[in-house]
Amino acid sequence: MPRAHNFAAGPAAIPLPALQQAREDIFDFGGSGVSPMELSHRGKEFEAIHQEAKSLLKELMALPEEFKILFLQGGASLQFGMVPMNFLAPEKSADYINTGTWSKKAIKEAKLFGKVNIAASSEETKFDRIPDLDSIRFDPGAVYVHITSNNTIEGSEYHKFPKTGGVPLVADMSSDILSRPLDVRPFGLIYAGAQKNLGPAGLALVLIREDFLAKANANLTTMLRYQVHVDEDSRYNTPPTWGVYMLRNVLRWVKTLGGLPAMEARNKKKADLLYKTIDESGGFYRGTVLKESRSLMNVPFRLPSEELEARFLTEAKKENLLQLKGHRSVGGIRASIYNALELESVEALCDFMNRFMGKAV
Repeated sequence: MPRAHNFAAGPAAIPLPALQQAREDIFDFGGSGVSPMELSHRGKEFEAIHQEAKSLLKELMALPEEFKILFLQGGASLQFGMVPMNFLAPEKSADYINTGTWSKKAIKEAKLFGKVNIAASSEETKFDRIPDLDSIRFDPGAVYVHITSNNTIEGSEYHKFPKTGGVPLVADMSSDILSRPLDVRPFGLIYAGAQKNLGPAGLALVLIREDFLAKANANLTTMLRYQVHVDEDSRYNTPPTWGVYMLRNVLRWVKTLGGLPAMEARNKKKADLLYKTIDESGGFYRGTVLKESRSLMNVPFRLPSEELEARFLTEAKKENLLQLKGHRSVGGIRASIYNALELESVEALCDFMNRFMGKAV
């Protein structure tokens, strides 16, 4: 069967070579006689997978030695609470920049543990942009500054990161991690759910800088302390072993293609083609984000009516163009074009968009 053109926002497309490797290993990993899902998380076979995944992350992201790599459960949603639980307190304050649905969820959780300063927000303009970086009202006494680097639902993305005067940046990078080269040094902590650019749902990646980790609250329940997971190399309890195995496969694929510079070039080519189709439609397709804030990962747009949008989705599905419906909170159309989505899929979508417009006008 031909593979579908999968524009899902998450769980999202996984690179075909990563899936093919899994197919080879599913019954017998490396002569062990068992699948990767059956390996002991403390055995030598899984240890090799675990360490290779960490090594590839260090290489691809150019991670300095002071960054610790954690493979956790609970997705990014648990990190919304785990970050302030570890670093905030009633007498402390953190800065949050509100750029969409997931930022709001992170803010809600942080308010349970300490003071939250909304340093900037684009809510008044329906999250159609990243706030101007010069307008951000930082609190110099904040323990960290939290951002959502790419807004999966609204379709905006930071193309430059705010300068925080030495206050550690904390970033939810669930939907753009590994999509471009990144200087990690200003970040105290980066977290990402795996189900968009890293692999299957069920794994969360956390990168945490040692000097930031040293400031964490030690009086927490064991499973919610970052230090515990650092000390136990992400295996205080049984980790999501299949997720780590698939992450390793995906990282191998990224390296084979040329690393993050190649990913960025690939992603820009796809995004440029799709945005060009929208912009040259004479208003039939309408982007919902200001051009300077447009995401390379999630492209939301509208048609002249909801009736046309429904027809668009129905006809697109017949052509194997799947998961294009916008998030239920905003409606419209959304094409998620993460790392694993091939240029051919975007070309197929743009061809369909032009044909659909030709019939509708």
